[in-house]
Amino acid sequence: MYETVLFPTDGSEAASEAASHAIDLADKHDAAMHILYVVDHERVSQMAPKLGSDHIKGTLQEEGERITDEVADAASSAGLNTVVSIREGAPGETITNYADDIDADTIVMGTNGRTGMDRLLMGSVAERVIQNTELPVMTVKRAED
Repeated sequence: MYETVLFPTDGSEAASEAASHAIDLADKHDAAMHILYVVDHERVSQMAPKLGSDHIKGTLQEEGERITDEVADAASSAGLNTVVSIREGAPGETITNYADDIDADTIVMGTNGRTGMDRLLMGSVAERVIQNTELPVMTVKRAED
């Protein structure tokens, strides 16, 4: 049923919990697992006036490499074929475009639990992905949510 599982991650606790679901799903279906980290342009622009955009992008790139390597190690230990990718852009759009590019069959991702004004103003990456893809999307909340 699933040949390609996309797991976008931001390294949050919710994403860490979602990783085990993505690995389990890919393992059960003998699917390849793509692990994606998005260097968020919004985050760069918010921090850039203080530190400079090149410095921020480099730091986020390193963070993405560390996070995706950890997940790839866990997936490889489960015997999965993994592909790691780091992209730049708006996370929701970048995730759905990447899913299209790799012809993913499903997306498994954590929810970050934004509430209040942040959620009203920014929305949720998971919501944007769900709204902009035809693929099935499994969202995983943190255990305490």
